[in-house]
Amino acid sequence: MKIRELQEEIIKLKKEKDICILAHLYQAREITEVADFTGDSFGLSVQASKAPQKTVIMCGVRFMAETVKILSPEKTVYLANPLAGCPMADQMDRELISSVKEKYPDYTVVCYINTTAELKTICDVCVTSSSAVKIINKLENNNILFIPDKNLGAYIAEQIPDKNIKLLQGGCPTHVRAGKRDVERVRAEHPNALLLVHPECLPEVVKAADFVGSTSAIIDYAKNSDKKEFIIGTELAILEHLQYDCPEKQFYPLSKDFVCHNMKITTLTDLYNCIKGISGEEIVLDQDTMNKARLCIDRMISLG
Repeated sequence: MKIRELQEEIIKLKKEKDICILAHLYQAREITEVADFTGDSFGLSVQASKAPQKTVIMCGVRFMAETVKILSPEKTVYLANPLAGCPMADQMDRELISSVKEKYPDYTVVCYINTTAELKTICDVCVTSSSAVKIINKLENNNILFIPDKNLGAYIAEQIPDKNIKLLQGGCPTHVRAGKRDVERVRAEHPNALLLVHPECLPEVVKAADFVGSTSAIIDYAKNSDKKEFIIGTELAILEHLQYDCPEKQFYPLSKDFVCHNMKITTLTDLYNCIKGISGEEIVLDQDTMNKARLCIDRMISLG
């Protein structure tokens, strides 16, 4: 079956079965084209909670599907490919952070959305890459334990010097694959291009950037800018989407190694088989976990 034929079959089946398809922006183009909603992880969860469908399929990674379930406990949520995890989300667990909290009892624990549902149950507030600075700045406590990404945490600390932000040794294995030498090399090759990077990148890369923002923010910046050339410092799928959306502009990768293998493991056929009910995994969380994990997400929402 050709890609177009498979896409048409997926669109037909999702309508017949009343299924909402979510696709993170790191997914391949052929998947995002058949999704009901595309975007960053938390934004997708919010969209799913507002959608009328009672069944949701996440084309992304496990923590994203868990967040969908937390915000929509009454819905049936599937992860299109059960092997799609997040190495950063798996770097820290409840036991580890519980022990750290005992050593720093006067710290507010702020977790990045890229954490497991279980870990969120013992955190005080959750943040996204786009909301972190705003939300942490609103917290009364100046002592902050930020987990798990030390690079995003370093970026936040730079923006809020009045806060005492403690970081642990965690981070995204994809975004650390480029350093200062990559920036110098690509800038030399494309001197007229602006460098747009995700704050999960190494601090030396972030400091050299013309723009730092979330996945969606990078896309919006490139689309709305009157500039014609951009170096993209995040997962290569974003470069691909921008090439399709802005064919009149030129986009270059900061590194050819900016590939999230967990995101890439989900295929259009995986989605097709999940809709048919022969693959995929239903996300099941116990009520206590959902209730406790929801608290730090609700606090994020209340803080803006």
